[in-house]
Amino acid sequence: MKTKNLNIIIVLGLIATIGILIAQLLWTKEAFTIEEKKFSQKTHVALLEVVKKLYEGTNSELPAQNPIKKVANDYYIVNVENDFQPDILEFYLKEEFAKFNITTDFEYAMYNCQSDEMVYGNYISLSDKKAKKSSVYFPKHENLVYYFAIRFPNETSYLFSSLRFWFVLSFALIIILLVYVYSIYTIIQQKKYSELQRDFINNMTHEFKTPLSSILLASNYLNKQETIKKDEKLDKYTSIIINQSNKLNHHVEKILNIAKSDNSSLQLDKKELFVLPILNDVVENMQLKNEKLQVEISSKSDYKILADEFHFTNIIHNLIDNSIKYCDENPNIKITIEEENKFLRLNFTDNGIGIANKNLTFIFDKFYRIPSTKSNEVNGFGLGLYYVKKICTQHNWKIVATNNKEKGITISILIPKK
Repeated sequence: MKTKNLNIIIVLGLIATIGILIAQLLWTKEAFTIEEKKFSQKTHVALLEVVKKLYEGTNSELPAQNPIKKVANDYYIVNVENDFQPDILEFYLKEEFAKFNITTDFEYAMYNCQSDEMVYGNYISLSDKKAKKSSVYFPKHENLVYYFAIRFPNETSYLFSSLRFWFVLSFALIIILLVYVYSIYTIIQQKKYSELQRDFINNMTHEFKTPLSSILLASNYLNKQETIKKDEKLDKYTSIIINQSNKLNHHVEKILNIAKSDNSSLQLDKKELFVLPILNDVVENMQLKNEKLQVEISSKSDYKILADEFHFTNIIHNLIDNSIKYCDENPNIKITIEEENKFLRLNFTDNGIGIANKNLTFIFDKFYRIPSTKSNEVNGFGLGLYYVKKICTQHNWKIVATNNKEKGITISILIPKK
């Protein structure tokens, strides 16, 4: 993905997440306001019912005006205009609040005409029956005589508890935003490291190409000289220089191809291929270089697949080559082709040294080499299986590696059937 496109996606994602979070916080605030209004309305109706019950059995009529006045968010004054008993008031308050599902603690006080002050009544705890709390100051109303006041000391926390779901959701969104920001930061850092690594590899390999070409040119010229041919040691040393230079040049070419494929998608020339002829050709060429190599190919039919012939041939070559390199005895490889549900399965089973289960999932990573004595003996950069995995991914194939019960590993390629 291009850097410009990645930056656009990051910015859009960040804006969207912040927008959702802001919207959630606004919704939570609005929900709190609505919940506050609902609580106020329920309290108002409940207190009105209390006033009505206090007037029952008396000859007095209810006040013409609304007897309930909200002085503050948690403080109400109720004008009764009639004498009443504290015990009866408390009973009616509990009854009506329970009826309207007002389950938070409250306290009340009444105006005393003789002392001309508010007299504290009681603290009613609905959550803890044993709770005893000292009252705060109840201010006196100048124009009323028979009235009482109600205070809800825990109203704010009560309303917050009723909006628990909204706050949990907001907290979850904040966590998601933090995780998103951290993930983006990690991706950017990894991208920087990846670009530095790629640039270093490209520069290093290009720097190697020029001296390698000069070494090969000079070595091939020397190898043709009669003086060199007549001297057995010089001829041997020259051949070693040429072989090792070719091997190094091959590794450099492989790294350059991998780096090139990382920058842009590989252009695959897919066409229908018979699998068995390609397998036999690769095996025959490999056996010319390794006389002790034994390969058994098992297939019920000569299956056809849709693939790029060049890259498919390289896949087979790399898998067999790896089996040869990481084997302590005569390499014996069994290749089986079988149908499995909607896939054609190619199994490459060897008798090599095997791989520890903890390292098995990393063998397709770029530049990954398992730390072992055998790995130190074998030349390579850890690009062979990475290339195989990349080609399989480009073909929309699946590739998996498993350890055999006795010895070696099995690498399976699952190719969707047409």
